Amino acid sequence: MADAVHPTAVVDPRARIHPGVTVGAYSMVGPDVTIGADVEIGHHCVLEGRVELGPGVKVGHGSILGGEPQDLKFKEGTPSGVRIGAKTVIREYVTIHRATRADGWTRVGEGCLLMAMSHIAHDCTVGDGAIIINYAGITGHCEIGERATVGGLTGVLPFTRVGAYAYVGGVSKVNADVPPYMLVAGNPAVAHGINVVGLRRAGMPTAERRVLQDAYSLLYRSGLTPQRALERIQSELPPLPPLARLVEFLAGARRGICGPPRRGAGEGGDVTPEPESERV
Repeated sequence: MADAVHPTAVVDPRARIHPGVTVGAYSMVGPDVTIGADVEIGHHCVLEGRVELGPGVKVGHGSILGGEPQDLKFKEGTPSGVRIGAKTVIREYVTIHRATRADGWTRVGEGCLLMAMSHIAHDCTVGDGAIIINYAGITGHCEIGERATVGGLTGVLPFTRVGAYAYVGGVSKVNADVPPYMLVAGNPAVAHGINVVGLRRAGMPTAERRVLQDAYSLLYRSGLTPQRALERIQSELPPLPPLARLVEFLAGARRGICGPPRRGAGEGGDVTPEPESERV
């Protein structure tokens, strides 16, 4: 390991580091850090507190992992940490703060991409394959589902959920839960359709995408309340696995969900609304 650590890096001897890990110039690795095989840590990085990096993680220059949470109720010395899944890429100057509660973890899944200058706050959970674009701010206790995308310069309010495969357009304010598979944008973020492009890339069959579009129509185009729309989705549409995930998410929404576009309002953000019926 010694040959792969830059001579100006400060690595605590108590840190558990797999052979072959590279640590760049002027980086600091604390005593409670665990680093898996083939991890690359850039220059001027700081890993403090309990930080666990899975195999193949890449940490860009200037990133800070495991810093104290920006939360007034946090008590200094609380043993908590940050866990990063295998092959996740963390680009330059990303900050990820540790959890507020004892033995708690801020978690980022496998194969994620956290672009430069983005922030993941304390007690968040980011699912496998999620993408957080430049300057996005994920505040405390948020949940970002697998393969969801959060656009650049977007702010997500505390305790908010973004469902799996959802796409949040750039420069958005997310103050309510974003259901899985939805395309949302704006201030506040509103739903513009199903994330058809993302679902195609994920290999979802056409039949399943069409059912999700039918669910979107009931949820956002029927004029029904979310609860009544949920009841009709459950009673009228085939119980395919993606629909079951959507229903479970809607049933568990405690902060409300993103609403429909306001009549006469501009689209905003960086999304192009999908047609109500997918083109084949």
